[in-house]
Amino acid sequence: MRRWLIPLVLGGASATGFAPLNWWFAILLCFAGLIALMERARTLRSALITGWWFGLGHFTIGLNWIATAFYFQDAMPHWLGWIAVILLSLYLAVYPAAAVGLAWRWGKPELIPLSLTFAAAWIVTEWMRATMFTGFAWNPLGVTLVEIGTVSRWIGTYGLSAIAVLAAGALAALGVRKWRDGLILAVPIAATALVTLLGPATPPDKALILRVVQPNINQNEKYSEELFATNIRRLVQLTGYPGALPRLVLWPEAAIPYRLEEDAEARAAFAKLLGPDDILLTGGDALVRDERGELIAARNSLFALDARGRILARYDKAHLVPYGEYLPMRPILSTIGLSRLVPGDIDFLPGPGPQSYALPGFGHVGVQICYEIIFSGEVVDRKNRPDFLFNPSNDAWFGAWGPPQHLAQARMRAIEEGLPVIRSTPTGISAVVDASGKVRRNVSWQQQGAVSTRLPAPVPLTLFARWGNILPLFFAALLTAISIAVRRRPR
Repeated sequence: MRRWLIPLVLGGASATGFAPLNWWFAILLCFAGLIALMERARTLRSALITGWWFGLGHFTIGLNWIATAFYFQDAMPHWLGWIAVILLSLYLAVYPAAAVGLAWRWGKPELIPLSLTFAAAWIVTEWMRATMFTGFAWNPLGVTLVEIGTVSRWIGTYGLSAIAVLAAGALAALGVRKWRDGLILAVPIAATALVTLLGPATPPDKALILRVVQPNINQNEKYSEELFATNIRRLVQLTGYPGALPRLVLWPEAAIPYRLEEDAEARAAFAKLLGPDDILLTGGDALVRDERGELIAARNSLFALDARGRILARYDKAHLVPYGEYLPMRPILSTIGLSRLVPGDIDFLPGPGPQSYALPGFGHVGVQICYEIIFSGEVVDRKNRPDFLFNPSNDAWFGAWGPPQHLAQARMRAIEEGLPVIRSTPTGISAVVDASGKVRRNVSWQQQGAVSTRLPAPVPLTLFARWGNILPLFFAALLTAISIAVRRRPR
């Protein structure tokens, strides 16, 4: 029983390293314990099983917010949410198991090569988790080090995950009094902290005003016909009045139920909220019709609206959430009573991917709707780099753990790409994040409010912004090469 209980408990405890608890020291201690278990594993099969149980605990606790989403729909039993969390974790645990197996096979018997190989394997398996079967990149290990994450401008979030693994290896070495090994493995985390302290200065803000709105509309209120007028009134009141300077007003994902492209009266009404040079960015649905004009699908979209009621741009979400915005294998799954979590009988269709849009007076904006912001290296149109990213989201159905985890990952995108990230959500956490990943202003979870502030400036093109996830994969190859060299050195 101890063979699976210890790694299961360690994995579950490691999830406390992520937001909202942010016990980063706990995740390092738990991974140090995993490395110690890996050292003691006698066979490859035993190592794989250890890694899988660890992963099961890690994801089951860390992804508990998914279960909360099932409480906001009545098409399926609410308890099915926890079944979904466990089933997803059973699959995701394969990736930590693979990392442990690779490290055991190619890193033993010495602690330094074992830790180096484990760090390299973690980069590769984390990248694979974000890529395979549409990808699920939530909570990469590196996000726990977001406060010292400047180095991710060169090695990305997955490279920062490897730094966390090496720090855990140092703790494992110090725990068994291998002082020399511990000090060697601690060098990368010390260098990471030093890079953050000596990092480039943040450029001065632009003379452009943002108005970020958080109406605090809960998921069970969002689609209520009785509260329709109240919800719109909140958005209008929080938007406020035009000022002396042009404003960029930002509303959340799917903020309005109107079909803006088809409803000129609604466009005119919202345009009245704007000054002559103001622009409104709001989430809404775009309808897809066939040649006969019949509705066949929808798109989760972001609209840019000016003071004349014109739609300046429309972005369609590309990375849709399976079972959230569309039901895979609908003819089969719908017959057994399953449905998607977002209300409605039609599925959403994906858009073309990252794009930048010119907003007169405000530069170029890149848009990533909700879940899309978690995919490292996939958030920017590299041929047309924007001046900032807007991440309208709806975290209202993700409990207390989902929103702060989502914000932490948005902060990592800001650091990697060297771009400010602006978030507007119905219930929080809405925030203005500068290009160094620092939260400048925010509206707390489940609070109603708005933020007026200047738009932070981008920093020059980062190495990661130029090359993307080639860099952490190269870092993995470098760690592997060092591990091989250490193993082959004369004793």
